[in-house]
Amino acid sequence: MNAGETQRAPWIVGVSGASGTPYAAAVLRALLGAGEAVDLVVSRASRLTLLDETGIPFRDAHWQDDLREWLARGADGKPGTFDVDVSGVRYWGAGDLAAGPSSGSYPAKGMLIVPASTACVAGVALGLSKDLLQRAASVTLKERRTLVVAVRETPLNGQTLRHLVALDDAGAAVVPASPAFYAGAVHIQDLVDFVAGRVLDAAGVGHGLYRRWQGELGGGRPDQ
Repeated sequence: MNAGETQRAPWIVGVSGASGTPYAAAVLRALLGAGEAVDLVVSRASRLTLLDETGIPFRDAHWQDDLREWLARGADGKPGTFDVDVSGVRYWGAGDLAAGPSSGSYPAKGMLIVPASTACVAGVALGLSKDLLQRAASVTLKERRTLVVAVRETPLNGQTLRHLVALDDAGAAVVPASPAFYAGAVHIQDLVDFVAGRVLDAAGVGHGLYRRWQGELGGGRPDQ
């Protein structure tokens, strides 16, 4: 890096195999829209979920095309809903344990795991580092960087709850993928954007994804 050149410091976004790929897409779009650099890690299980929920494959050799098609799709499945520039994304294979995010010396602002499966939650809480997603999360915690875990499962059993408490104790922000309705949701995209917005709130990233509570009853009704 030349003197005076700004070092790239991305947000690492990990996508696990839980249902909820529209949440990940909304977070990625908002980060890129805010001018943030993104390092993307897509788990092997999440590729199956993405294919099941959208019909879109995610292939290492064609990741830019596949990512562009995925992020362009709305939560209702309609293609071409969004126009997204993915040039700010760097992709790392989930099996690449020599990747940049596997080291604490790699510059990063923090990590967002969205959606986070219970298996992913357990792996991070126990420090298993079985793939790059879990390793990057462990590095984020040890370096005292922001880690946001958007868990998407219901109901939650005692074991998973204990893992979530362990993550909270370690400094992570646990953000359940629980849409709210006070923001005046009209479409499914509104509900997805609310969760994505709360993930970004926990990371301190500005956005305009949902209408914030202003202390006025009825202020979020669609007819207001």
